[in-house]
Amino acid sequence: MSSSWATLIVIAVVLLYFISIYNSLVGLRNRFKNAFSQIDVQLKRRYELIPNLVETAKKYMQHESDTLEAVIQARNSAASAGKNAAAHPDNATAIKTLIGAETALGASMGSFLALSESYPDLKANTTISELLEELTSTENKVSYARQAFNDAVMRYNTKCEQFPDNIIAGFFRFMPAEMFEITNPQEKEAVKVSFD
Repeated sequence: MSSSWATLIVIAVVLLYFISIYNSLVGLRNRFKNAFSQIDVQLKRRYELIPNLVETAKKYMQHESDTLEAVIQARNSAASAGKNAAAHPDNATAIKTLIGAETALGASMGSFLALSESYPDLKANTTISELLEELTSTENKVSYARQAFNDAVMRYNTKCEQFPDNIIAGFFRFMPAEMFEITNPQEKEAVKVSFD
């Protein structure tokens, strides 16, 4: 009789241990999803600022319509990829698509900012200066939110890979999450948007 109780106790302890692992995986997955939502808030803010910046610059940069259109197209692609990634932050393909779109947006914004240096009236415009200041602040917030997201993804991925957690993760299909890393080396540097 006592050996059957001992067996039941061992089974109960093992079952509780596996439930604990499962619950911690769920908690870590929810943390990185929440961390991505913080990135999403800042990206949306940036996506709102860019058209205002381009629209204000149009009257000064009338001969640069290709550059301005490239910025808007890159912004639209990034916004679309951001919406998809926000709906599925645990989908590695959605995050990779967003990274590519953000890299393209960063490149087009870099071209825009470099080109705008040759327009003194544009550099002197207070609306442009204010928009660029807001954009710089938003870029800093995106970087901070991206770091928090990557930290949460690292904790989740580590838990999924550790033994015996990896058994539970594999059984319940907890897939590795993708870090939000900028792959273009020029993008890793903060965009300088000062017209001083």
